[in-house]
Amino acid sequence: MTDITIIGSGNMARAIGTRAVAAGRSLQILSRSPEHAAKLAAELGADTTSGGLGDIPEGDIVVLALYFGPAQEVATHYGDTLSGKTVVEISNPTDPETFDSLTVEPGSSAAEEIAALLPGAQVVKAFNTTFAGPLTAGAKGGMPLDVFIASDSEDAANTVASFAAAAGLRPLRVGGLRHARELEGFQLLVMALQANPAYGDFNWATGLKIID
Repeated sequence: MTDITIIGSGNMARAIGTRAVAAGRSLQILSRSPEHAAKLAAELGADTTSGGLGDIPEGDIVVLALYFGPAQEVATHYGDTLSGKTVVEISNPTDPETFDSLTVEPGSSAAEEIAALLPGAQVVKAFNTTFAGPLTAGAKGGMPLDVFIASDSEDAANTVASFAAAAGLRPLRVGGLRHARELEGFQLLVMALQANPAYGDFNWATGLKIID
C-alpha cells in the first residue's frame, strides 16, 4: 500500500517527495520518463517505488508535481482512474516570459480546470506558494513553511493538512477550491519579484508566510 503518488520527477517532485519521506509516508514516483522517476526514487529511498505513466497511481494522495499544461495532459490521461483519490494540483499558470498575467480565463484557476477533468477525484490546491529549495528544507528563516490549502472537499483538505503537518509544515485552510484563484494570483506576484533584477537576491528561494 502506497500513501502518496507523485507524478513528475523535477524539482517540485523532489521537494514534495523529501517532505513525504520526512513525514514517514511511502511513495510512488511516476514520470513520463521512467528513468528519471527511478533516479528520483533512488535518491529519496525510504520505501519509494517508481514507474511510468503506463502505471496506475497507487497512492491515496496523488500529487501532480507538474506545470499546468502537463498536469492537464496527465489528468486527461488518467481520468476516472483517479476517482476517489485526493489529487493535489500545485501549478501556477503563468507566462514565464513576462510573469505579467495568469494564462487561465478570468474567474477560473488551474486547479478548477484540473478538477473539471477529474470529476470523480477530490482536487486540492496546495504547495503552489513556495519554491522547491525552501520546500525541500521545510523551513525558511527558522520558521516552518506555510501550505495554503483550497478544496471543495473537507476530507481531502484535512488529508493534505495532515500530511503537511507531519512533514513539518504549517497547513492553512483557505476555503473552497475557487480560492485557488487568489493563491495563483498571489504567487504570480511573487514570481514576478523573483524575475525582477532589482530583487536578484530573492533567487527563487522564497515562500508566502503569514506572520502571527
